[in-house]
Amino acid sequence: MADGTGASVNGDRVIIEGKGAPPTALEVEWRIIGETVPGASHLRAGIPNQDAILHLRESSTRLPLILSISDGHGSPKCFRSDRGSRFAVGIGAELMRETLNDKGNDNDDATPESKLKETLPIELARRWAEAVEADLRREPLSQEELERLQEKDNARARSLVEARPSLAYGATSLTVALTASFVLYLQLGDGEIITVSETGEVSKPLPEDERLLANETTSLCSDTAAQDFRFAYQTLTNPPPALILLTTDGYANSFTDDAGFLKVGSDILQMLRADGFDSVSRSVKGWLEEATRMGSGDDCTLGIICRMDALKKPTASSAGVEVAAQQSSQSGSAVDDKISGEAEQRVEQG
Repeated sequence: MADGTGASVNGDRVIIEGKGAPPTALEVEWRIIGETVPGASHLRAGIPNQDAILHLRESSTRLPLILSISDGHGSPKCFRSDRGSRFAVGIGAELMRETLNDKGNDNDDATPESKLKETLPIELARRWAEAVEADLRREPLSQEELERLQEKDNARARSLVEARPSLAYGATSLTVALTASFVLYLQLGDGEIITVSETGEVSKPLPEDERLLANETTSLCSDTAAQDFRFAYQTLTNPPPALILLTTDGYANSFTDDAGFLKVGSDILQMLRADGFDSVSRSVKGWLEEATRMGSGDDCTLGIICRMDALKKPTASSAGVEVAAQQSSQSGSAVDDKISGEAEQRVEQG
């Protein structure tokens, strides 16, 4: 587990029971890789890592797996966004845990999607706002913080934060909850969630938000936060995804285009098959450090949910993936370069 300071969740495991599966596949092992690193531009400026990552699992239930990441905004007005992102992952993960427990005790499953789509965003936004208010009661914004903001930005920016202190905590929220029968996806703001099939097909489970242009993003500090969430409820098919990836925009923006980033999903699957889970787990931090240094300059966070039986040698029907995995093993450094970003020179847009 990590709290936004660079700690990792590498190697944690969960066993999820599959319904209707043959006896040899009743237990499916899932593992998590998770890392967050401070942005290269943030290190130069002495700014803390404003991303956060957290995962939960419940060994006493049917073992759902929950992974949450958040990106605190880099704008000068959001000078406490590292706190905002930590609040976001803690609340997002805990809310999903409560929801899954409640759903397990609810016999009325006729319209789970409509219920959850309505209630989850409202509750997450409400709890985050309450956490911010509690933090402000413990530690009100100081004159030093406000004066520093005015120096970095202008008097108008200071006035905006004085009138609405929650702006200082602005952050995104991306959370996935995986159970034996379905997956919940919930996202507010920029960043990416992608899934990878056993054959390496990459897809996005959530619709695009056309408002997320350049450095513009929806946010938990907005009045419309509850309405701005994107949500998906997917019944698991057989087989379920091989991988689910969550990233903040600092990593995705290190690639020259969306296609380059999406290929990371299939590349990581190939490397997991060729080099093994532990090897890839050890490499992720280096990929992110290279991505921020040569690409976005922003904080970078990557969480990977991995279905371990999908890493076995592919069947004849997916021989193309097997060949690709062998090629990956023979030219691992080339794939490493792709996963680390395409060295597009960027300046953090905050």
